[in-house]
Amino acid sequence: MTDGILVTHEGPIATVVLSRPAKLNALTRAMWRALGTAIDALSADDAVRCIIVRGAGERSFSPGNDIGEFATERANREQAIAYGHDMHATAAALERCRHPLVAQIHGICVGGGLEIAALCDLRICGQGSRFGAPIRNLGLVMAHAEMAPLVRLVGEAVALEILLEGRILDAREAFDRGLVTRVVPDDQVAAEARASAQRIADGAPLVARWHKRFARRLRDPAPLTDAEYLEAFDCFDTEDFREGSAAFLARRTPDFKGR
Repeated sequence: MTDGILVTHEGPIATVVLSRPAKLNALTRAMWRALGTAIDALSADDAVRCIIVRGAGERSFSPGNDIGEFATERANREQAIAYGHDMHATAAALERCRHPLVAQIHGICVGGGLEIAALCDLRICGQGSRFGAPIRNLGLVMAHAEMAPLVRLVGEAVALEILLEGRILDAREAFDRGLVTRVVPDDQVAAEARASAQRIADGAPLVARWHKRFARRLRDPAPLTDAEYLEAFDCFDTEDFREGSAAFLARRTPDFKGR
């Protein structure tokens, strides 16, 4: 445990827990910093194949930043800029993470919690989960770096609906608007997230990393360079490709090594 962030490992699957259950996992500045540090460390670890991000307990993923900390950490513009730097550095760490990120969402996923979930590759929630960013009620804006993942995920119109109305969406509305990937009964969220992570971890890890990088690159409308175009064929020279092909022909489960 480091500043409210707990990291555990189960084989190639790592779990990062926003662990402040007494406050429903409300985020402090120290937690933002520790989350970024944890994600960067896991991203650099080739033994990791998938990362689950979740809140402690089953009442809340996170309701966002701890408002009680505002008086000391975000009381004015100068403090808010410094606080924002830490938030945005962590958002960048989530964005550049090489391994697939699965958000396991129980209960409340609001404000900064929603921003973290939006930076994950898959979002699995329960039927009782709730989503939103009612920061207009605090007189606060969602800065560019925080809004960008949300706009990419659901589009400008839905992002503005969430921010302008300040309404809390239920799980079905969140799914319909593209905020979440999958909705399951509340008592099955952990099992479904773990099963999803296992399916990812069972695949070729180099392929998962390439697919993440390609998807990010495709956000840029600029034409691919020759090197970028050719990178899509590098997989054919990997041990994992040879193992996968041989396993398919032999009708056995492949044993990928990430080489």
